[in-house]
Amino acid sequence: MNDLANAAVRESKRAEPLGDGRKSVPLLFLLRKDVATNGPAWLPLLLVLGAIGAVAYADHLVVSISLVYLYILPLGVGAIFLRREISYSLIAVCILFHDYYSPRNINPGLRIFHNLSAMLCFAFVVYVIQRYIEQREALAKTVQRQRDDLLQDVELAAQVQRLFLPAGKPAIAGLEIAGMMQPARGVSGDYYDYIPIDGHTMQIVIADVAGKGVPAALLMSATAAVMQLGANHDRNLLKQLERLNTEIYSVSDGERYVTLLVAEIDAHKRILHYVNCGHSPAFLFRAKTGTVTRMNSSCPPIGISPEQICEPASAGLVAGDVLVFYTDGVTEAGNQHGEEFGTERLSAVVQRGASLSAEGLMNDIFSSAAVFCGEDGFNDDVTILVVKCDFDGASTVTS
Repeated sequence: MNDLANAAVRESKRAEPLGDGRKSVPLLFLLRKDVATNGPAWLPLLLVLGAIGAVAYADHLVVSISLVYLYILPLGVGAIFLRREISYSLIAVCILFHDYYSPRNINPGLRIFHNLSAMLCFAFVVYVIQRYIEQREALAKTVQRQRDDLLQDVELAAQVQRLFLPAGKPAIAGLEIAGMMQPARGVSGDYYDYIPIDGHTMQIVIADVAGKGVPAALLMSATAAVMQLGANHDRNLLKQLERLNTEIYSVSDGERYVTLLVAEIDAHKRILHYVNCGHSPAFLFRAKTGTVTRMNSSCPPIGISPEQICEPASAGLVAGDVLVFYTDGVTEAGNQHGEEFGTERLSAVVQRGASLSAEGLMNDIFSSAAVFCGEDGFNDDVTILVVKCDFDGASTVTS
């Protein structure tokens, strides 16, 4: 969002010299401000004056009836494009044209009454059109101001949301970690964290709130707060998830839910304990066999039901093993042919880049999915978290 705002500022700065140059053209003095800044200045004037000339010519040819009210057309167009004083001045011009070019011999008093009534009618039409244009411009300015305020609020919310994400990498020997999140709409419904429990144990959390935008971001913030507060107070993963489920269910009423995968890695014992609550299965690359296994779901998503029944799982780890956590924004990323990136492509990227550093593999996964999407880009929040086991410095890491 900051990039978007900076681009808009740069664009406006590039446009300023052009605007100053256009204001020096005499014709622009005749146009409304919004018209003067868009398109060629001569076109609205040519349209209005050409229409007045055409009506005056027709009024001159037709003798049997008065065509004075045909001037409503060019005056209406002029009320849209020209300044207020110019539009009202054209009323007098049209009346003079009609009075001069119309060769009808009628009583002077009746002719004066006819011209005055036409003038009043023209003035009313111009007034109504210009009032409508002014109200439309005021509404557009109000909408733009509200949009700018909303963008500022969303940017502020995004800054607050980033406070829930890890600020640095935990200093736990034997574990190398890297994570990133790219929101689809400024704020994100994704959440990830790595929380040191003690000198050799780290808790990994990745979550995805159903939906996008501000509502998902608010529920994500609640999830992050509960997980961070409970990480160091409850050493039982199941109880921690039960508490989280109770809190989320109470504020979502079962209409919104959170898929979540929480894992604890003990670098001393070289063991992994995890619970997958309906989240996309994480990948565990086995260095000894070169294969990838999936950490599948073992319980329903958080917040769907008041009670949460889960089954924890465990796996042993060796030097060189790699854990890859992600949200469905990666696997469901689509290209112009309607194909999804999918878990098979992701698994191939993990196997191919297993020798990279954690950050290198994370960047490789993101860039591979981005290249697959092409110009369409990601349509969902994207979060990737990579943990590489470097026990005793035994694994080979390349950047």
